[in-house]
Amino acid sequence: MSAVTTVYLGTGRRKTSTARVRLIAGSGKYLANDLSFDAYFKHDNFARRAAAPLTTVDSKDKFDVIANIAGGGTSAQAGAVAHGIARALLKFNAELRVTLKKAGHLTRDPREKERKKPGQPGARKRFQFSKR
Repeated sequence: MSAVTTVYLGTGRRKTSTARVRLIAGSGKYLANDLSFDAYFKHDNFARRAAAPLTTVDSKDKFDVIANIAGGGTSAQAGAVAHGIARALLKFNAELRVTLKKAGHLTRDPREKERKKPGQPGARKRFQFSKR
């Protein structure tokens, strides 16, 4: 029979991507869709951005992170994972709120793609004006 482990859940979002994050007390193993962060996020900056909340609170080697990510691009997915980790850390310890808030990890990035308007080629672009 295995020992009972506490799992802290957090959902992170950015643009059109969503990350469901589980934090488990462990040795610092990070998985994103069953791949390591380094294998999933091709560029090192994305892996670093995803694990940023753990670096902020000096808990990089205290937790194992398992993230299920859907939608969006690589950059948005990294931001969603970071948001999810920050929210899960709050469930672990509510006193970390001030530190995470000051670092900007708890704020959801509200920027979304603007819709295309009728009679235009894009959201903001207009067809060329011709006087005659």
